[in-house]
Amino acid sequence: MKRFLSPFMLTLSAIIAFGYAYLAWRLTDTAAARALLFVPCLLVWLVPCVYWVGGRESTRRGDELLHAAAYVCAGWLNFLLLLTLARDLVLGLAHLAGAQGLAAAARTIGVPVVFAGSLAALGIGALVALRGPSLRRVTIPIEGLAPALEGFQIVQISDLHVGPTIGRRYVRHVVERSNALRPDLVVLTGDIVDGAPARLAPHVAPLGELRAAHGSVFILGNHDCYSGARRWIEHFRSLGLQVLLNEHLLLRRGDAKVVVGGVVDPALQLSEPRAVPRPDLASAPEEGPALRILLAHNPALTRLGAQAGFDLQLSGHTHAGQFFPWTLAVRMVHAPHVAGLSRLGRMWVYVNAGTGSWGPPVRFGTRTELTLIRLARG
Repeated sequence: MKRFLSPFMLTLSAIIAFGYAYLAWRLTDTAAARALLFVPCLLVWLVPCVYWVGGRESTRRGDELLHAAAYVCAGWLNFLLLLTLARDLVLGLAHLAGAQGLAAAARTIGVPVVFAGSLAALGIGALVALRGPSLRRVTIPIEGLAPALEGFQIVQISDLHVGPTIGRRYVRHVVERSNALRPDLVVLTGDIVDGAPARLAPHVAPLGELRAAHGSVFILGNHDCYSGARRWIEHFRSLGLQVLLNEHLLLRRGDAKVVVGGVVDPALQLSEPRAVPRPDLASAPEEGPALRILLAHNPALTRLGAQAGFDLQLSGHTHAGQFFPWTLAVRMVHAPHVAGLSRLGRMWVYVNAGTGSWGPPVRFGTRTELTLIRLARG
């Protein structure tokens, strides 16, 4: 009972209840319509209530379907709420301006337009999200880069979120596109799964077919930690991926060295209180002069990465916000390292906007991406 009365659940319940009350007041005029509108609100409430608070690792197919339905409903309600607010803004401005004709039109045809527009936005956003990632090519100029590393290519896969809305077919498509690029290294920078290995093992299996001259490297994201970090670490190792937990991998190309450091995500502390991200350990100062690349799921770790002497940090986590208004929210939290290329001192930072999508399978104003990073001499 205590988990239902937690501050998180009380706050979430209040937000959903307020949103439902507002939408029911502005868009419905019958008990039947209000009951129909209540169903998606209830679904959105059930997932965090039953699973996030009570337990995240269900393997039942019915639970996956409930998650998928709730995520779709959350995306639709987001657009429904935005368009309802826009309609009310038009009504208010029309009344202030004395434009009675516009106000009458907003009252009579506004509700159907709001419903139609929200469904259209959901459909377009889902199409963009689920058709697969676009290829984004990024050249990063590294000051003092060894000549042997000129043109070194890294494929970055991040935030796949294999689970209720992303499965084996999507993963296989990503792997085939990565292999076609013939990279020197593949890095998976966290949040690859949303669920237990018992359920998702067949869906992530294609990741074992990733090919690169120096192999594939995986680090934990927060969702990987929620889904049973140690079990996923062992599973990914069984697929041939190299897992870095505040550790490094030393690569050689000609007479040049590359230190690839990977840190754990802060979310691992939920199950292992002493497990904190340590870029200083992953930088391997004992290896001497080398190009140092840090894999850190959360771009909030950039300052630690720069202090540890890394030349480049590769992150994910933000999804670039996925869709409005969350695109604005992530900028408030993560700026200037929201998405794409930025810098902190001498260290370059690249934030992948997500090879998949979490929650609502929707992209509006952002795109999923498979990133091909090419190193060049600065």
